[in-house]
Amino acid sequence: MAGIQRLVFASANAGKAREIQALLGDDVELLLQGELGIESIEETGTTFAENALLKARHAALASGLPALADDSGLEVDFLGGAPGVHSARYAGDNAGDQANLDKLLAELKGVPDAERGARFRCALAFVRHDDDEPVIVDASWEGRIAQQPAGSGGFGYDPVFFDEASGCTSAQLQPFEKNARSHRGKALQLLREELQRQGLLPAAAR
Repeated sequence: MAGIQRLVFASANAGKAREIQALLGDDVELLLQGELGIESIEETGTTFAENALLKARHAALASGLPALADDSGLEVDFLGGAPGVHSARYAGDNAGDQANLDKLLAELKGVPDAERGARFRCALAFVRHDDDEPVIVDASWEGRIAQQPAGSGGFGYDPVFFDEASGCTSAQLQPFEKNARSHRGKALQLLREELQRQGLLPAAAR
């Protein structure tokens, strides 16, 4: 079975692409779908896994190449699991990271640390362009929402996601530290192991 050499990432998020390319290693060339002129598809799924599969199948069909899609977000216990699948557009369809952060902190104003439990969740879907049996994996990263943003790394909700084990927000971690702990890093490790098992990635891929 031929291995993967080029892989379309069904996203316009350059931050996610950088993380995934670092985790995949140099054996695979990761292409953003926009580089191939592929438009984003509407995310109509009700779960991260459904949205990831929608995006991967769309990119694979449009490109004729294997495709990888990520759908991920933040679940906050005090908010009943919100923002969840709406994480990227929590403050509105065209909201940016800062607007989403501001809304989240406003919703949690006055809530003590003990009640600010949260997790990042990630689903990854891999689809070959002629594949009716996608590979889907998911993983999570437990933490809590900090009272104030801290750190300049990462993207999205990273400045307010506090990792108890390290004593830092996600945005304060070095990239290699974040990749070792994160929901996306864990999910990609599971995906890589499955693709290696199927002979689509070399066993030494890092």
